[in-house]
Amino acid sequence: MINFPNAKINLGLYITSKRKDGYHNLETCMVSVPLYDALEMIPAKKMIFECTGLPIPGNSKGNLILKAYQLLKKDFNDLPPVHIHLHKNIPMGAGLGGGSADAAFALNLMNQLFDLYLEDWFLEEYAAKLGSDCAFFIQNRAKIATGRGEILEPIDLALNGKHVLIINPNIHIGTKEAYAGVTPKAAPIDLREVLADRQRWKNELVNDFEASIFPKYPEIGDIKNQLYDMGAFYAAMSGSGSTVFGLFDKKPVKQDWGKEYFVFEGVL
Repeated sequence: MINFPNAKINLGLYITSKRKDGYHNLETCMVSVPLYDALEMIPAKKMIFECTGLPIPGNSKGNLILKAYQLLKKDFNDLPPVHIHLHKNIPMGAGLGGGSADAAFALNLMNQLFDLYLEDWFLEEYAAKLGSDCAFFIQNRAKIATGRGEILEPIDLALNGKHVLIINPNIHIGTKEAYAGVTPKAAPIDLREVLADRQRWKNELVNDFEASIFPKYPEIGDIKNQLYDMGAFYAAMSGSGSTVFGLFDKKPVKQDWGKEYFVFEGVL
């Protein structure tokens, strides 16, 4: 059985407070984008995890897909071993949620493969244990996220048919580095109210990480400016970076971003 985990972007991202558990509370709107990995899982005699495509750094034992399997295995003892093949296409550590999506889609895949009959709210509880963004990908539609990112409320956005251009300049920004530059504070806007008026997005819909990341990595800020010069009605860094995306009413004119850049253009 196979499915296709997709990336996400953040419309606004406010870091509102530091939590006692070491995480941060945030407020953001997450939107799915049609940039995909491929995940295949079949029953097997022993556990096998294979990965192709973009290389994943570190030990595969720490992969969130395997953690998702172990999480379900605790509650469903008769879960058989599986042969997992992940083809990685979404850049990692780029603010696009690729690893979180892989984990959430793995939960959905095992739910179907082994007839567990778990409802979405139950899967979201499992997903939240794996990572802050993971729960979003269970239902995989536009949501306002608060708490660590696991408290989700649906929102209607008029983005169907809009074009998204995603640019990753191959600059690695660690989560620790990103958060070190942020001073948590209450969001200065009502996020749902601003999202309802697209004319306010450019000036009021802010990613808090940009204030410290752009001075340190001017190239990332330059990409955002270029996207606006190309006609984007909204552009921002996604997550904690370094990916920048632009939203367009029409297909953006193709540009040469350089071989070292990851570039994706699609329709929402």
